[in-house]
Amino acid sequence: MSKTLSFIFIAIAVALIAYNVTMVDFSDPFEKDSTIALIGIMASLCAIILLLVFVTSKKIQDKINKN
Repeated sequence: MSKTLSFIFIAIAVALIAYNVTMVDFSDPFEKDSTIALIGIMASLCAIILLLVFVTSKKIQDKINKN
């Protein structure tokens, strides 16, 4: 997976977070649809963290291969 594709996936995850934030009812965030939106936000945040770890590991691998 290339670096560009990773950043595209990160952008999609950020867009999903923005969409799910609009679905949360802040007066009762643990109600039916709000709970699903909160789960979607957490899943997107996990995806972003995993992709950033992947990009970092690719950078480390490239530095090791240069030596």
